[in-house]
Amino acid sequence: MRREQRLRRRRDFAETYRGGRTYGNNLLVVRVRPNALVTTRFGFVAGKAVGGAVVRNLVKRRLREAARAMAMRPGLDVIVGAKKTAASATFGELRASLISALRRADALDAAVGAKEQQ
Repeated sequence: MRREQRLRRRRDFAETYRGGRTYGNNLLVVRVRPNALVTTRFGFVAGKAVGGAVVRNLVKRRLREAARAMAMRPGLDVIVGAKKTAASATFGELRASLISALRRADALDAAVGAKEQQ
């Protein structure tokens, strides 16, 4: 992901955790908060419950790749948190779970959202 598409500062993460709406499913927890920018920024987190460092980084890489290809509404901060069950999920399952959560959050671009699910 490009630099302007990433949540990087601790303050941005804290504001999204504090002021964002939460949407979850069996693999992920997604927090979404509007920002005053023209881009949508992502942050990915995986706690120690997910597994060791190698497993956590693998899950985050898969989620980053799934999010990179999605058409998002502009002006959102999104934090994607992996649950313990995400460690054993395939890329396809993680992608479908992310699409489902973002659709519930109304964060996907409506014009492209139907195409994304295929």
